Amino acid sequence: MGFQCGIVGLPNVGKSTLFNALTSTAAAQAENFPFCTIEPNTGRVSVPDDRLKKLAVVAESKKIIPTHLEFVDIAGLVRGASKGEGLGNQFLSHIRQVDAIIHVVRCFEDDDITHVEGSIDAIRDAEIIETELMLSDLESLERRMVSLRKKAKAASAEGKEAQKSIGVFHKLIKLLEEGKPVRSYAPENEEETRILDEAQLLTIKPIVYVCNVEEEKASTGNEMSNKMENFSKKQGAECVVISAAIEEEVSQLPKEEQKEYLQALNLEETGLSKIIRQGYELLHLLTFFTIGPKEARAWTLEKNFTAPQAAGCIHTDFEKGFIRAETISYSDYIEYKGEFGAKEKGKMRLEGKEYKVQDGDIMHFRFNV
Repeated sequence: MGFQCGIVGLPNVGKSTLFNALTSTAAAQAENFPFCTIEPNTGRVSVPDDRLKKLAVVAESKKIIPTHLEFVDIAGLVRGASKGEGLGNQFLSHIRQVDAIIHVVRCFEDDDITHVEGSIDAIRDAEIIETELMLSDLESLERRMVSLRKKAKAASAEGKEAQKSIGVFHKLIKLLEEGKPVRSYAPENEEETRILDEAQLLTIKPIVYVCNVEEEKASTGNEMSNKMENFSKKQGAECVVISAAIEEEVSQLPKEEQKEYLQALNLEETGLSKIIRQGYELLHLLTFFTIGPKEARAWTLEKNFTAPQAAGCIHTDFEKGFIRAETISYSDYIEYKGEFGAKEKGKMRLEGKEYKVQDGDIMHFRFNV
């Protein structure tokens, strides 16, 4: 199981440069004019995880297979996107398909790179995009209310369902009219949660603001990125400071030189690692492992998912015929030098169908089909 993050923002803020760096490709044109990207570019990225390498060493695995996530480079949005400006309707539909939003905000001055608004103002830029997403949601809800009101007149199960949806939609419309995104709404029960999920609204998606700063400010941030951090807190969102230019340079280097290059810039890790970590938190994800002499492999799973659901990530038959899972924690596997040592110390557990998988679990599934 992976997850998909849509990279959005105004034109010329560094979205495609970041996408190219993250995916180590030149798939996305990075040109100095609006709407350079029209069709969304999609790239699969290996999730860096030092634990996987350490597990592979202990197990003497011949092959290492990391888990992946997908980045989608969505064209720059502009004012009026919700009304179709700048091919806005098409681009908004691309955002609807992703699981989380990576909102790139320009936090650097450069006279050679034009800005669609004519000046640099990170907060204003972020608000433009958020406003367009909220307007799109508002229009979507009001349009659906028309058909729901018709259905609600019927004395049937469908009519009752429509009435429930109308109640929730009224609350969401009020929220949006106050200038607040749908993600700020707290569902009162599971039914409201279901209605929200089925509505597929844009501003319910979790968001990370990525402040794209000049290279010399990548480790400290600058005045604009500091303002964005305060802005994101008020929005209930996360904020990451990176330099897309540095990310692009790092992606071109051999792996053995990347760490040295980052250290010279006072950076402990790449922007990719920061974004992945925030993405995991946003989407409530964890990583479990299957380890053996043939391969060491990482898998992504939603938090609170059970052992059978983890087995289903590997193969649907594993979930259908699930019996139990032999489970060792990452720390125990490393401390006791692998499966045999962990077993000897009584650190292998047999977990059943109700077990909720923990981050770092090493699992071997027993099943019968």
